[in-house]
Amino acid sequence: METYIFILFATLAVAAAVGMITSRDTVNSALFLVLNLISVAGIFLLLKAQFLAVVQVLVYGGAIMVLFLFVIMLLNLSDEEQMLSKFSVRYAVGFFLGVIVLSQLLYAIASVTGTLPQIHPEMERIGTVETIGDALFTVYMLPVLVTAILLTAAVVGALLLAQRNIRGKVDK
Repeated sequence: METYIFILFATLAVAAAVGMITSRDTVNSALFLVLNLISVAGIFLLLKAQFLAVVQVLVYGGAIMVLFLFVIMLLNLSDEEQMLSKFSVRYAVGFFLGVIVLSQLLYAIASVTGTLPQIHPEMERIGTVETIGDALFTVYMLPVLVTAILLTAAVVGALLLAQRNIRGKVDK
């Protein structure tokens, strides 16, 4: 069953990457990128790397893509055409049939060459959130604190600069 799920996520990731590159509409390309990032997070979950999967969805799929879509909408780069006028049922059915055939082909190749490699039990323990948190707050405590202090100083500096610019505009 794990092999089928891996083939599904891998096929979805490749299809979303191809869709992202070939799409002429920028919003559709950004949505294909979100689908690609989520399918990669699914592959991380299959590898028992829960922390990487969560970071993939939250940071890349969430924050970065919201920023991309905000810039795209702000610049208004898309055509004024309706998205449904470009949609055809033939293309959707052809796409899904192609994904099914490709996944069956990949499964046949995998069954001939052997199954997916087994994950060592020690590797299952390394990718968990508990292990990463334990390492960050024991072994790497000093670099984490220095980074936190630098980021706090940068935020305070940015606020002071922004406040000075606002006061300068009000005084003039």
